[in-house]
Amino acid sequence: MAETAGSLTRRMFLATTAATAAYSLGGAMPALADVNWKKYAGAKIGVNLIKSPRGETLQKYEKEFTELTGIQVSSEQTPEQQQRQKAVIELNSGSPSFDVIHMSYHVQKRQFEKAGWLADLSAFMKNPDLTDASLTESDFAQAGLLYAKNPQGQMLSLPFSVDYWMVYWNKELFAKKGLSYPQTFDEMVKAAEALTDPKEGTYGFVARGLKNANVPVWTSFLLGYGVDPVDANGNLKTDSPEAIEAARLYQHLLTKTSPQGVAGFNWSECQSAFLQGKIGMWLDGVGFAPPLEDPEKSRVVGKVGYGVMPRGPKAQASATFGDGIGVTATSKNKEAAYLYCQWAISKMMGARLLQAGGGVPFRQSILNDPEVRKGVKMPPAWIDAVVESGKISKLGLPVVQPVTEFRDIIGIGLTNLLGGADPAAEMKKATEQFKPVLERSEKA
Repeated sequence: MAETAGSLTRRMFLATTAATAAYSLGGAMPALADVNWKKYAGAKIGVNLIKSPRGETLQKYEKEFTELTGIQVSSEQTPEQQQRQKAVIELNSGSPSFDVIHMSYHVQKRQFEKAGWLADLSAFMKNPDLTDASLTESDFAQAGLLYAKNPQGQMLSLPFSVDYWMVYWNKELFAKKGLSYPQTFDEMVKAAEALTDPKEGTYGFVARGLKNANVPVWTSFLLGYGVDPVDANGNLKTDSPEAIEAARLYQHLLTKTSPQGVAGFNWSECQSAFLQGKIGMWLDGVGFAPPLEDPEKSRVVGKVGYGVMPRGPKAQASATFGDGIGVTATSKNKEAAYLYCQWAISKMMGARLLQAGGGVPFRQSILNDPEVRKGVKMPPAWIDAVVESGKISKLGLPVVQPVTEFRDIIGIGLTNLLGGADPAAEMKKATEQFKPVLERSEKA
């Protein structure tokens, strides 16, 4: 096979991957040469992708995978909502048109597990003929493994791209008040209050107030109280004392230290406010960072700090969301499909994704690689915050089928708090409304 521009032979893949990711677990170089990439040459697989920067990256380099393996790929990108509907319809039919499925963990994990739609990849990962030595479970952030594995410990997908929640903070505003970045929730509240001056048009804190979109803000606080919204036994903890305290913290920050109209803010309004240089702290996902360093869009270029979520009363946690890629249980080409999944989350593809600003890989070895980091356009402090957030990652939403209903019902209660409602009453009411919805979904 000729090594033409834009093409990638197996030898080039090995060399490029080694150069891109010299870091490997245990100090050994990745044993990519041990994988028999050509074993399933001639196989044909279908790939169902979510239309996103991740999906676009995979399609862009698809021919490289075919040159590496000899496996023919037919892929399709579909907008997220339509993709979910299409996937469910086809998987329910028992004969989907695709072998590989790209999935949103925080929405689809529980549904896919209960339906048995995904193949168990555990044996593949342990097979040196199929898996390069650098791809190990310990290379994934903890939240990635929680997403990818079912309760029985089977690896049903490979963690692909992650969204950690972090705090963007305005170093200039902090310096004017002689403040340092907060290490605890209490310090965060005090800093937000000190930075708030309505006469000057400055506010200490901003986060999503819009119903549904606001739930991850509250869960970010709840995790700091050491509690998940739904515990390991499926019990709702949304009206627990800790949940009420987290709701009270949400209410205080968004009513006492945030701009007017915050009840209608989604991430875009929060980002716009922060870009103007009048907000001290903004809590949201890591993927919203690039515009902050764009001189054409931002008044805070060079002034942004990237902070790991402060510690709560009982824990320090970064609410985490993400997507994965897996093999359908009905696929007749599972090994070939698995090779595609492995390629999709490889160090080389992860580096491309990160450097293009299209997503953050779940694999720590990619984020820690000095050569990869050199190609990232964001400041080093951003990557540092991403890596540290990975160490304290916790699922930002419960793993339940009716996650949209969860966000709707809890979100209405949280938005009511911004109008002065009582946290205990709102959380108890929301819990009572959601409980039968959850029970029906588990019986279905």
